[in-house]
Amino acid sequence: MKRRPGELPIHIKTDMIRRKPIRWLGDSLNRVREFSPDARREIGTELRNVQEGEMPSDWKPMRSVGPGVNEIRVHAGGEYRALYVAKFAESVYVLHAFEKQARKTPKNDIDLAQKRYRDLIAERREK
Repeated sequence: MKRRPGELPIHIKTDMIRRKPIRWLGDSLNRVREFSPDARREIGTELRNVQEGEMPSDWKPMRSVGPGVNEIRVHAGGEYRALYVAKFAESVYVLHAFEKQARKTPKNDIDLAQKRYRDLIAERREK
């Protein structure tokens, strides 16, 4: 296939994907930084998928936190979770991240994510 002078190769044109920026709420970024290297890598990959409009490979809705909130589930030598909301056009918001110790998500983790979700909604209304 012949290109015109100054034209970019086709593979570059099709590889450009619009990604929503990630906004880390509270201490969620620092918590992810404390995860094992494998868990950090998997959380990063899953969040990149979300930024590109895809769903994570292992997730579940967290309606108890708020509408549109999902949980990324990572199994990397332990159980790791990241709660996020991607329904807004401007960003993917990571509400909370934690290492899961018990079968049921602890109430304090759900409460913290709910508070951050409520604060996010209030902040968006003020704009």
